[in-house]
Amino acid sequence: MASTDPSSSKPSGSNRPDRTSAKASVDPVLRNALRYTISAKEYETLHKYIISHSKVLKRNVPTVARVQKLIERPGRDDYNAAAVRASLRVFMAMAAGLKVWGLIKERILGQVEKGGKKVSLWKSPDFRLSLSLSTILLIHRILFRFFTRLRAHLLTPEARPFRLRNKKTSRTLTSSLAPAVGASLAGFMLAVYPSDQLRVTIAIYTLSRAAEFAYNLAEEEGWIWEKKERPWWWGSWLIFPLTSGQLLHAFVFDRDCFPKEYGDFIIKRSPAYVHPRPEDYPQNLSWPGTYEMVDSLAQMAKLHYPPFVSPILFPNSQTLPPSLTKISPLTSPAHPLITSLSCATLHPTDPSCLRTYLTYWIRVFPSLARFFTVVFALFSLPKYRAFYKAPIQNLNKLASLILRYTTFCAGAIGTSWGAICLFQQILPKNLLATQRFFLGGMLGGLWGFVVRRDARGEFLLSARASLDSLWKVGRKRGWWRGVRGGDVGLFVASLMVINVVYERDARALKSGPVRRAVSYLRGEGLRDFVAEADKKVEEEEKERRAKGLS
Repeated sequence: MASTDPSSSKPSGSNRPDRTSAKASVDPVLRNALRYTISAKEYETLHKYIISHSKVLKRNVPTVARVQKLIERPGRDDYNAAAVRASLRVFMAMAAGLKVWGLIKERILGQVEKGGKKVSLWKSPDFRLSLSLSTILLIHRILFRFFTRLRAHLLTPEARPFRLRNKKTSRTLTSSLAPAVGASLAGFMLAVYPSDQLRVTIAIYTLSRAAEFAYNLAEEEGWIWEKKERPWWWGSWLIFPLTSGQLLHAFVFDRDCFPKEYGDFIIKRSPAYVHPRPEDYPQNLSWPGTYEMVDSLAQMAKLHYPPFVSPILFPNSQTLPPSLTKISPLTSPAHPLITSLSCATLHPTDPSCLRTYLTYWIRVFPSLARFFTVVFALFSLPKYRAFYKAPIQNLNKLASLILRYTTFCAGAIGTSWGAICLFQQILPKNLLATQRFFLGGMLGGLWGFVVRRDARGEFLLSARASLDSLWKVGRKRGWWRGVRGGDVGLFVASLMVINVVYERDARALKSGPVRRAVSYLRGEGLRDFVAEADKKVEEEEKERRAKGLS
């Protein structure tokens, strides 16, 4: 009888071991490590463009076919492995980017961190930020897939008894928005990053985008402007007067709650109202600093704007209150016709507030025009083909944009300063003594109308800066108390809104990069499905026209 032992089929005297498959001969740890770090398609691309050009690498690394046998598992879902791969890449890219940025700040910009002490890896802000963002991506993908599958399972006929027993739970879990809301819980991983200004900035940015997209959806769904069309003057520029008013008030009274870069930009472009130390001024005498002058304006408001008595006409009189003696180098030689102490501080050499305002325009307009010319010229470099095809038309657009932004910036800054003098002339001293700075900022913010079609991003940026400043002012003055982890909760709620809006109508997210980011969070790739659909419709329209002509 023939032997049934498989080993009997081997030739006698042969000591070679049985051949096994690649999957069986490779350590499962190594196989999973490959699966969770690189896909077969990515390895093929890497091998084609990099590994194949090096004899050493080509000799020591596995072939594309072997990697495909190790990684690919027919009939098995690779979603979780792809999510881990994406999160690892986000972590490494973020860590590398933060490391390069740290070197740039240290070596090029000369910014050295305070203390200079080395911290452990877990306490490193760069490590924790990278870990936080990569974990948000990983958990968001897993939760989105979990709630999507759970919803599909609960909608099957076999789950009908469960739906009947748990009606409220079933309605929640089978809602079309359940995966979007459930996946947003991944935002709680922002708490991995330490609670500092960057975490607050991330939360406020997400909140502003969520509010923007929710408004777009409400407008497209007809929830607002249902009975009549939107007015021609309505737009995001209306945010700017409010934010400018709040920021100017914080700049004068609560500068520790005001973004320093914003204040430096204003000060550098206020030549008619901010007076640096003269070159011929004696070194042994003090001169008020820029922010000391602004502090004096706040003190004047609290004192209900005391009058100015010129020491030139009345040398023996006490011209300044004790709390304002720092600005005496400015006010002592001020023009005798000036009667307001704030005017003697802002424009001591000229008694006319209107002439000072016009002088400001003459002095600042050329420098601002040069600044915006450089900025917009750099932004126009990627569009060189459009300039090549229609140079005159595009140059006219560029010149018009530069002039509008220059007018907007000069008007906003100059009008905010000039409003201080204006309210001194038309308002009683005790009326809105401190609030008039808010009104002055609003007047300056009305110049946003000039760039209402171009500066949406700038308006939203000022809104985010104002929201951050207002929160800090309120906490400083005791208007409200901070909630531990409140910024994380705000981030989660904002992420939910963005996900829900994307689920209902992705077109409400009027930003291609944001749509790609949300698609990437869901594990659908860096794809803009709205742009792809529009391109497909455009191609079909071209084909239809071509057939019609033929």
